[in-house]
Amino acid sequence: MKGIVLAGGRGTRLYPATYSVNKHLLPIYDKPMIYYPLSVLMLSGIRDILIISTPQDTDRFRKVLGDGSYLGIRLQYEVQNEPRGIADAFVVGSHFVGDGPVALILGDNFFFGHGLPDILRRRKQEVEEKGGAYIFAYYVQNPSAYGVVEFDADWNVISIEEKPENPRSNYAITGLYFFDSRVVEVASSIPPSRRGEKEITDVLNAYLDAKSLRVQLLGRGFAWLDMGTHDSMLEASVFVSTIEKRQGLKIGCIEEVAYRMGWIDREGLLRVARRYSNSGYGEYLLRLAEGRIL
Repeated sequence: MKGIVLAGGRGTRLYPATYSVNKHLLPIYDKPMIYYPLSVLMLSGIRDILIISTPQDTDRFRKVLGDGSYLGIRLQYEVQNEPRGIADAFVVGSHFVGDGPVALILGDNFFFGHGLPDILRRRKQEVEEKGGAYIFAYYVQNPSAYGVVEFDADWNVISIEEKPENPRSNYAITGLYFFDSRVVEVASSIPPSRRGEKEITDVLNAYLDAKSLRVQLLGRGFAWLDMGTHDSMLEASVFVSTIEKRQGLKIGCIEEVAYRMGWIDREGLLRVARRYSNSGYGEYLLRLAEGRIL
């Protein structure tokens, strides 16, 4: 399975902070926002990843992340000239996806929870072996602000609605999706909505109509944040700061993920640590390489 990080858009909700900087490069506590969704794909076992961004920002992401070789992964980049909806990522990235399964994560989504990597890898394997699609749902207090999934008594999906006035459940659809190879064809065939975008809910409903959509619920032991507003960015930063200071372990550290996955060796980790030698982040990687972090 390949992976896509959608990191485009204008970030207008964050103006003036994002007037000249892509929001996905803004810091969430001690690292750029994009580190968090990128680490989720890596924890899923995905090593071939496409980052989709705007014409003016693509080179900035390339400068920050390079080709991914220092992480033992392969990073590629594509341009989305203007916001055309989440589902348009599969059209832009169609050559990258090819005829295999793909995961898509939105660049402003934050996930955390014990056992999350195991869940991700199981659902990834299930899509690879059985096809279909997997989405991840999270219980929220204000479901009208999100895409909402409705279940029957046996927790089978029966409907999906985008920002409904009268939500049929409190389960929001998060910005993480696993799809089989049909997704490119499905996304290419759906027309733009009234707001001129290819809606991800239309793709999900196509899979639902084909009885091939499944949902993984993320319960109380998990945190999911959409970092698209000033308040949510602050909440995410405070959350990361609290956990990291309490445990002395980092969240969303892509170099640590690569090292623990066995994609880079100790020498590779040390090279990155030296790159950040004057920061606490570099000191953390150095301690990790020296075996002082379990």
